[in-house]
Amino acid sequence: MPAGTDPTVPSSARVYDYLLGGKDNYEIDRMVAGRLLSLAPDTRSVAKANRAFLARAVRFMAAQGVRQFVDLGAGIPTSPNVHEIAREVHPSARVVYVDNDPLVKVYNDALLTADAHVATIEEDIRRPDAVMDHPGLRALIDFDEPVGVLFVTVLHFVSDEEGAHGIVARWRDRMAPGSHVAVSNMAAESDAEAVEGLKAATAGTPAHSTFRTRGELLRFFDGFELVEPGMVPVQRWRPALDSVPTRMVVEGGVGRKP
Repeated sequence: MPAGTDPTVPSSARVYDYLLGGKDNYEIDRMVAGRLLSLAPDTRSVAKANRAFLARAVRFMAAQGVRQFVDLGAGIPTSPNVHEIAREVHPSARVVYVDNDPLVKVYNDALLTADAHVATIEEDIRRPDAVMDHPGLRALIDFDEPVGVLFVTVLHFVSDEEGAHGIVARWRDRMAPGSHVAVSNMAAESDAEAVEGLKAATAGTPAHSTFRTRGELLRFFDGFELVEPGMVPVQRWRPALDSVPTRMVVEGGVGRKP
C-alpha cells in the first residue's frame, strides 16, 4: 500500500475501478459502490458508458490533429487507456496522467516506466498551475501546440466553492488554438432518489459528488466552441450503438479552442 493511502476512506478512483470491473479497490470502495448500485443498478452501465465516451473523445481529438493529451483525474489504469487510444491515430502521441491518489501513480509507474512518451504525476487538479508547471508534465506537453485536456468524471469531485469552473478556465488560457477539452460530470437531472442516496453514501469523503445543472455544465465550455452533438448524456455523444436512459445521468461534451 503506497504512503498516503488510507484503506478506510473511499477513493473515487477505486470506486470507479470497481464499477468498471477492476480489482484494484478496497472493502470501503466496494461498500460505497454497493450502496450506489442498490439505488441505481444501472450505475455500472453508466461508468462503462463514460469510459466509452472518453475513448470516443480522444479518437475525435486525435483525428483533429491533437498529438498530446493530459488526463486529469486519470484513475487506476484501464485498457485501452488514453495513450493506447491516441496512438491508434498518432503512434508517437504523448500523454500525461494526473491524479491525487498515490495508488494511481504506483500502478501507472509499474505499467508504463518503459514508455518515454507517457508520464504520471501525483497532483491535485484543484491546483491547475501546479499541474501545468510540473516538470513531469512540461517534459512532454508543449502548450504552444494543440493539446487535448480531459476532465472526464473528475470535476464533480470539485465543489463550486473550490472553483471548478475556474480550473477549466486556467487550462483554457494556457492552451493553444486548436486545443480541445472533454468534460463529463454528474447531471442534476439524474433520478432524485439515486442522487440523494449517492450523496448520503459519500458525504464527508473524497468521493462526494457535485451534481450540476445543464447551465452549470455548459459554463465549463466558456471560451470553447462546443462540437456536435453538444453537451449530452455520455451514451449519446457520437455513439456506435443506440443506448437506453439510465437513472444516474452523466453528461459529456467536447469543446475546441478557436
